[in-house]
This record gives sequence, C-alpha cells and structure tokens, in this order.
Amino acid sequence: MAQRHPDMALAEVEERAALPAGDVLAAYLREQATTFLRALTQSTQGEGDTDPDAPDAGHQLRRSARRIGSALHTYGSLTDPAWADPLRAELGWLSSTLAREHQYSGRLARLLTALHRLSAEEEMIEDEAAALVPAQTPGGGGPLAVGAARAGALLERQLSLARTRAHSAALQAMGSSRFHAVADAVAVLASEVPLAAAAGAPAGELLPALTGHAHARLAEAVGSLPLPRAGHPYNGDALRSSLAAELSAERQDAPWHRVRILLRLSRYAREVFPQADGEPESRPAALARVLEQHREAAEAAAAVTSAARTPRIAPATAYALGVLHADQRQEVEQARFAFVHLWQRTPVS
Repeated sequence: MAQRHPDMALAEVEERAALPAGDVLAAYLREQATTFLRALTQSTQGEGDTDPDAPDAGHQLRRSARRIGSALHTYGSLTDPAWADPLRAELGWLSSTLAREHQYSGRLARLLTALHRLSAEEEMIEDEAAALVPAQTPGGGGPLAVGAARAGALLERQLSLARTRAHSAALQAMGSSRFHAVADAVAVLASEVPLAAAAGAPAGELLPALTGHAHARLAEAVGSLPLPRAGHPYNGDALRSSLAAELSAERQDAPWHRVRILLRLSRYAREVFPQADGEPESRPAALARVLEQHREAAEAAAAVTSAARTPRIAPATAYALGVLHADQRQEVEQARFAFVHLWQRTPVS
C-alpha cells in the first residue's frame, strides 16, 4: 500500500481538494479493499512468507479492515448508509476476531517477561543486602522467586488455552458464510463504492469538516480524562484504587480505551484527506503507541486478576501474582503519564 503522509505539497492538496469528495473517498476505499483481498489470498494460499520484514497476511487483513471501517465511520454521510453501516459492523467483528490470538500471545510474553524481570530485581536486592552483612548466608531466593515459577506456569496454561481457542475461532470465522459475505462486499468495494448524492461536492469543502468532527470528538474525550492526576509519574491514588477491585480498574480504563479508538479514527481520517498543515504523522503515531501500551498493560493486569481467582493456589503463587498485577497497573499509570505530556505538546488537528 502506498504510504500517505500528511506533510504533502500544497499543490497536491489543492488538486485533491478540487476533486469530488466521493472520488477521494472511493480511491482510498478501493486501495484498502485491494490490500485486504491481496492479504486474503496470501493467507489462504500461504504466500508472502518469504520476506521476514513484511507484515503477515493476518496483520494486513486486520489493518485494512480497520481502515475501511474507520473511513466508513468518519465519512459515512458520503456513502449509502444501507450498505456502509452493516459492512462497518462486520469489519469490526472480523478485525476483533482475527486479533485475539495475537493479543493472547503478546499478553503471555509480556507477563512472563515481567515476572522474570521482577524476580531478577528481587535477587539483585537480596545480593546487595547480603553483601552489606558478610556473615549472612543467602536464603536461596525471596518470596517472589518462590512463587514466580508457579505463577508463570499458571498464566501460561490459562493464556495458552485462550490463545488456542482464539485460533480455532479465527479459523472457524474464516471458513464461515459470514466471513465470505464480508469478503464479497470488500471485493465489490474494490471496484465500486456506493456513494450518496452529497459526495459530489468538492472534497475541499466536505472532507475537512468531517475530519474536523473526528478530531473534535477525540479532543472532547481527552478533555474528560483526569489529566492533572495522570500527569504524575507515580500515581499512587489511582494504583491503590485499581488494586481495590477489578471493576474499579475497568471503570478507570474505559475512558482511556475510548480515547484510543477515537485517536485511531482521527489518524485514519487524515489518511483519506491529508492536509499540508505541518502536522507530522509521527506525533499522533506516538500517542497511538502509548495508548496501545496502556491497553496491553491494563489487559495483562486483568489476566493476572483472573489467574489469581484460581481455586487453591499456593500463598507464594498468590503473592507473585499480586506483585505482577501491581507491576502491570504501574505500567498503566506510566502510559497515562506519557500520554498527558505528549498530548499537551501535540496538537492533532
């Protein structure tokens, strides 16, 4: 897919602005639909695996599905709603279904890495303490090290099972009539985009306003976040609140997840109709990366909470899970802190 960059030449912006809005939107949708169909062919025929640096077919499918759905969401008034709304919903289903296996794999890797790091930190502290008291004999590992192995094994069993089920669900989805209906709709989209009458107006008149609505929704959602509280590198109050109950953590996280989704819509809107406004793509991309780290840490903490509910786990295992949960919630707070500073320095519209 050709890389679109917002820092385009003014002449190119003016040329595109004079085109009908429907033509600009249709060109973007056809490009994404073509990428989707190419990735689908690779996934079914096993092609495209020779280049280790190339995104895998599943990633390309999810990527294109998200972009088509986002464009239909932001610029839906320019298309036939009877066609666009169902397709957007089905693309959301497909993207989330295909993403779960990858998310479980990443979550397990994150948690096992964190357990190893926390155990190593505890061992280093013990070694330093023992060095201060030469006569003391090291006890062979602290309380975290005792339960870390069992906690890791428990998480690996649970998340590997979830990953296997997600893989099966993805395979089942790819073979379903529902998926084939989505693929057929995207195939039609690659050649013909059902547009509304309003799409005949100049792109320079319609698209910036619709793009502005996406940015405004994002700014409004960010304005509702507790930014002053999140602006501290160690947010003890928020961390204690998240440790008190899972529902409390979910209530804290939900507004941030919504901002992540709205930021995605805003970024993809700029791909449809880039403007020479001096806003480098790296800035909103950095915001997106921070919010993705926030999501990963929050979901990892929730997975630890679920593992801790396992009946009859040993106290040492429960202790290790508690330390791991606190570590992940601290990463949530660190991501919020980073987002606040990036946002305050980064206009996105």
